[in-house]
Amino acid sequence: MDILHTPVRFYPYIGGVETYVHDLSKKLVKFNHNVTVVCAKVDEETERCETIDGIDVRRLTSVGQMANTNITPALPAVLIEEAQSADVIHTHLPTPWFADLSVLAGVVTGTPVVITYHNDIVGDGIANHIAYFYNQTWLRLTLRYSDRIIVTQPDYVENSKYLSPEMDKIEIISNGVDVNYFEPKTVSAEDLARLGFDESRPTLFFLSVLDGHHDYKGLTDLLEALALLVKEEDTTPQLLVGGGGESKSTYEHRAAKLGVDQFVDFLGRVPEDDLVNYYSAADLFVLPSTSSDQEGFGLVLLEALASGTPVVTTNVVGIAEEVKQNPVGTIAPKENPEALASSIRTTLSNDEFDLEVARNLCVQNYSWRASAEDLEAIYERVCETSIDHNEVHEDLV
Repeated sequence: MDILHTPVRFYPYIGGVETYVHDLSKKLVKFNHNVTVVCAKVDEETERCETIDGIDVRRLTSVGQMANTNITPALPAVLIEEAQSADVIHTHLPTPWFADLSVLAGVVTGTPVVITYHNDIVGDGIANHIAYFYNQTWLRLTLRYSDRIIVTQPDYVENSKYLSPEMDKIEIISNGVDVNYFEPKTVSAEDLARLGFDESRPTLFFLSVLDGHHDYKGLTDLLEALALLVKEEDTTPQLLVGGGGESKSTYEHRAAKLGVDQFVDFLGRVPEDDLVNYYSAADLFVLPSTSSDQEGFGLVLLEALASGTPVVTTNVVGIAEEVKQNPVGTIAPKENPEALASSIRTTLSNDEFDLEVARNLCVQNYSWRASAEDLEAIYERVCETSIDHNEVHEDLV
């Protein structure tokens, strides 16, 4: 089967959707499918056309960004060109433009379209008004003229008002984690020093893109929680913040203002080869997400657990119930630095974390192989029973 994926960005850019597409596509290639990715070129060092892990990648020139979406003028023509030879198009929300045009390309070429709906589109200030207008117009059309909609957790089916009109085409497929790549690892003293670990302190690890679109990941709350921990007599944890972005300097200033800058290292973009080392060597991974509308799943939590590290997170993430029910971490109330500090303190001192349970949770419930098999079955069904795109074309014109 020829599969066309259309994320806004792709590996080596690191983000939740990007990791989802990369890991899923690798499995589909192993299932002997041909996978092509069309995305924006956001890094000067990346090639316009290359093959990564058996995936054919085609990057288009970006002339700017709006609503966390790179604007690529060539996208409409390229999508129609690629769609003509594809059996199925798989696109992704919450980033508009790419998803909307992917569905339009499906209508024009008669190619079935699958959407993974990672989370709702929301914003702050004027961006919220723009998001509201988009959600009431283009989003409804994009969802209406897709063939299947995938969500990663049942809560989204129940709580998203934008999905409710399309209940008959929704399928639930959980995110996955590459348990062969993310696994417990003993990190040498030399590597610990190179990566910035202070072995005299417990280490917290946080990973996210640092920009305005990812404020909901809760780094501000984590910095404020760290400031509360500094005031205690016990050893203050070290916080390693992985990820780059336009808000990095803002967070650095915030850490300085809170008086915790000496305990925080902003690492910038973490190379993939070092990521497992950071997860494995950290004493605790913290993701204090604040918005259920924006936090689609929390894939980094699975990566941490698969690497043998306990987690502290909030109720809004997709695996909150598993964290509650198993000795793998702690759930803190969202937007509550005091409670977050308490959860960090409790989890660091708790010796009941069960590495085997954490690994089994990932292996048994969140295998990419199982997710890819489920998705493969959906692709086959939509190719057999896709909506009549000729009728859709007449509706739109």
